[in-house]
Amino acid sequence: MRRIPVELVKRYEDEGWWTSDTMGTILAGGLAAAPDAEFVVHSAVRPWRGTFADVELVARRLAAGLRERGVQPGDVVAFQLPNWMEAAATFWASAMLGAAVMPIVHFYGRKEVGYILDTVSPRVFITAEKFGNLEYQPELSANVPIVGVVGRDFDDLLADEPMAGLIAADPTGPALIAFTSGTTSNPKGVIHSHQTLGHETHQLAGLYPADRQKQLTAAPVGHFIGMINAFLIPVLDGKPIHLADVWDPGKALELMLSDGITVGGGATYFMTSLLDHPNFTPEHVPFMRYAGLGGSSVPVAVTTRLAGLGIIVFRSYGSTEHPSITGSHHTAPEDKRLFTDGNVLPGVEIRLAEDGEILSRGPDLCIGYTDEALTAAAFDDEGWYHTGDIGVLDDDGYLTITDRKSDVIIRGGENISALEVEEVLLTMPAVAEAAVVSTPDPRLGERAAAVLRLRQGHAMPTLDEVRAHFREAGIARQKWPEELREVADFPRTPSGKVQKYVLRKDIASLQLRE
Repeated sequence: MRRIPVELVKRYEDEGWWTSDTMGTILAGGLAAAPDAEFVVHSAVRPWRGTFADVELVARRLAAGLRERGVQPGDVVAFQLPNWMEAAATFWASAMLGAAVMPIVHFYGRKEVGYILDTVSPRVFITAEKFGNLEYQPELSANVPIVGVVGRDFDDLLADEPMAGLIAADPTGPALIAFTSGTTSNPKGVIHSHQTLGHETHQLAGLYPADRQKQLTAAPVGHFIGMINAFLIPVLDGKPIHLADVWDPGKALELMLSDGITVGGGATYFMTSLLDHPNFTPEHVPFMRYAGLGGSSVPVAVTTRLAGLGIIVFRSYGSTEHPSITGSHHTAPEDKRLFTDGNVLPGVEIRLAEDGEILSRGPDLCIGYTDEALTAAAFDDEGWYHTGDIGVLDDDGYLTITDRKSDVIIRGGENISALEVEEVLLTMPAVAEAAVVSTPDPRLGERAAAVLRLRQGHAMPTLDEVRAHFREAGIARQKWPEELREVADFPRTPSGKVQKYVLRKDIASLQLRE
């Protein structure tokens, strides 16, 4: 684990950001306060409808069954499930047992799942028999002592009598191991304690409008933010839980009108896919009153488009390692909400290195990685996390992310911001989403390649048309894209962020074949 300076520990405790609460005590309090809150899974294959109390009963029976099989505080309970009731029951049961929970994104494949299970060696693994591309493969979990498969033998793990109370756990110990991909070839295992995860839950809940109504969570619960939005914040606030196991914009639009469900943001892709859907009408706008955006780059073209419809946009910035670094409240001035990633949240500190890299620390910063080498590389002795993101601060202390270090394209010694090029591309009528990456150039070292997802009914623009657009926008010639590729959709992380390292590899492979 990383070294946390003593003075920071004292400060976080003195300010009440770190307490003796565990995930178990937080959940138990929330579930007791709102037992009749509705819990609904919108699914074509495994729909479910009940209350918090109904799911808690399953969770407590599972906790009792796992306890009978020797699961103790500090053990790791892994699950790879879609957004189903059993995922919530597994998460809540783990917290009640004082175990560390390890969600795995349901569409991770054999390579990722095998790597994760081999790296952590969990005591328990709960998965699905089959869902989409997910299919139970016994050999992957052959070394896991306790395995349960939803659709086959999951119910065999449930004891007849539910476990009463909670098993005590160390609030400074691991509560969650979240694997995240996007910047390395293998997923990175991020470890959060009960204290860091508890603070993050309260921190993120504080950004959400109190009148957000019944919100749909379609982001995978195997991902950090999807998990918090599905299983923790609604319990903390006593709000209904509505889950979707696939993201279907047409179905989401239908649920808005039939069930009064709202969609409140996430990665920009969730919002733009609704606006671009042929069934979208002005009737849907009242069910999209707020758009809290984060988890991937947030283009100004998107924020202004949403604001033009009367949707209140607010942005936030963080990562699995440090989930809530900055954020704008929905009542902040509009220019700050639309054009910046917010200011630092309670307890958080940031500073910019000489090259503009953002360094952060705070009570919701993780306690390290499962890989000690990654921990040593990312955290320094003063408690600062080196994010790898580039940003600028305005005079009011609002942060704007301008790039990632790996997203800077160095063309003939000239640094080009991929984000800047993407912003210009998104002002073209045909372009729904753009990702700009570096591609090798024998003369200049690197050049900018633009990968585009188009709006329905539009043709792929030519390179000449793109150049004319950039010329009209007054963008320096060396920043113009020099290669175009079209995709139906992008390779993405579970949060919806485009995996640019995959795009770089794919483009390089295409060039070799050409």
